[in-house]
Amino acid sequence: MALIVQKYGGTSVGSPERIKNVVRRVAKYKALGHQLVVVVSAMSGETNRLIGLAKEMQAQPDPRELDMVVSTGEQVTVGLVSMGLIQEGLKAKSYTGAQVKITTDSAFTKARILSIDEQNIRADLDNGYVVVVAGFQGIDKDGNITTLGRGGSDTTGVAIAAALHADECQIYTDVDGVYTTDPRVVPEARRLKTITFEEMLEMASLGSKVLQIRAVEFAGKYRVKLRVLSSFEEEGDGTLITFEEDDKMEQAIISGIAFNRDEAKITVRGVPDKPGIAYQILGPVSEANVDVDMIIQNVGVDDSTDFSFTVHRNEFDKAMDILKNKVQHHIGARNVVGDNKTAKVSVVGVGMRSHVGIASKMFRTLAEEGINIQMISTSEIKISVVIDEKYLELAVRVLHKAFDLDLEPA
Repeated sequence: MALIVQKYGGTSVGSPERIKNVVRRVAKYKALGHQLVVVVSAMSGETNRLIGLAKEMQAQPDPRELDMVVSTGEQVTVGLVSMGLIQEGLKAKSYTGAQVKITTDSAFTKARILSIDEQNIRADLDNGYVVVVAGFQGIDKDGNITTLGRGGSDTTGVAIAAALHADECQIYTDVDGVYTTDPRVVPEARRLKTITFEEMLEMASLGSKVLQIRAVEFAGKYRVKLRVLSSFEEEGDGTLITFEEDDKMEQAIISGIAFNRDEAKITVRGVPDKPGIAYQILGPVSEANVDVDMIIQNVGVDDSTDFSFTVHRNEFDKAMDILKNKVQHHIGARNVVGDNKTAKVSVVGVGMRSHVGIASKMFRTLAEEGINIQMISTSEIKISVVIDEKYLELAVRVLHKAFDLDLEPA
């Protein structure tokens, strides 16, 4: 018998019929003797509907009141799931985040979990109940309802699994696991049996939408075994996200190819090469809440430098405006140029630590296809390049093949 936390996303509970499918799956696990905590999101589209209602009342909804409104989505789902389980003859009890109690800070709409009082859940599990918990929400020290931000239900599931020392946290979604890359781009992409937390964290941060990045961070910190499964398939082992030292790990050098279409590149040219110049450029950008990703600085022969960095495409115009109107003249830069038609492609794998030549192989593969690399960024288990957006899918396909990701591991 195992203690399992199962988390179901909005598409998994998007209609009464889909909720009944969830109920049947939970009942099957319960019949095997497992203790179960079920964490659910709002029904698909419901959070957007509630935000829309809020904006009809207030163009920029008050954050505290917005949390009060949007948290009701999950409250509906936990009640419906519990009713379905009771109809199946199981003992079930639903809880809001506040009832659990999941204590957060007071950062409305993007709160962080501080602690979880798991006593009520444990007592119910010991008494044979399936416990159904609303994801995405908690309560601050003053009793205010808070929400955890988009994708926060994943974090709720992992946090509860950590608090209960669960044997496994299963994340049910509309895909059947983590793939070597997006199968819509590379039909030969394979579902991975296992992947390390480090690799999954890199994949999530680089654009893979399978798991919310904060949930992966939380799971890695508290050593919660995660498994990604499809809620629309009856069978399948999904992908287990676990630890590098696990001797069952697939021995692949590269685990996956991640990519992000939403990159924009900005270059500040002719910048004086002197201490503090990077701060003078990026400080005003940061103050405008624009996130900067990759950064490259090249020093020229005339003691000037070209300073390049990337931002999300949605923030390109804002960043360009700040640099041209507030920074360029102030620091004596020659000009500011930008390109919002770029993309980032990354190879990810813990095997890089023990294998040389990964970067040269990546660069040679792209060069053979005539794909120019504009920027390069590396970490211990990742190499990322910025390229022209029109070459993105070609780059992903040739790199996937070059690193033998279309082949089953030996």
